[in-house]
Amino acid sequence: MKKESKRDKFVRIAEARTNKIISMIQLLGNCSNHSLYEYSKTDVNKIFNAIQIELDEAKKRYSKQDSQKGSKFTLE
Repeated sequence: MKKESKRDKFVRIAEARTNKIISMIQLLGNCSNHSLYEYSKTDVNKIFNAIQIELDEAKKRYSKQDSQKGSKFTLE
């Protein structure tokens, strides 16, 4: 059996994780249904600001810039 290269391992894991994130974002979008959920514009802004911060931090890690591990998200 051939040993998996670092590139092959990256592609396999990055694709799986990216698809998982996309799926979770789509599920988050389901929460926009006002007939099922109650939320404010402030709540929505907090959610998407938290996501954007984590995206920016993850991207920094690829460019070797300083980054900080994120914390758990909460609306409260």
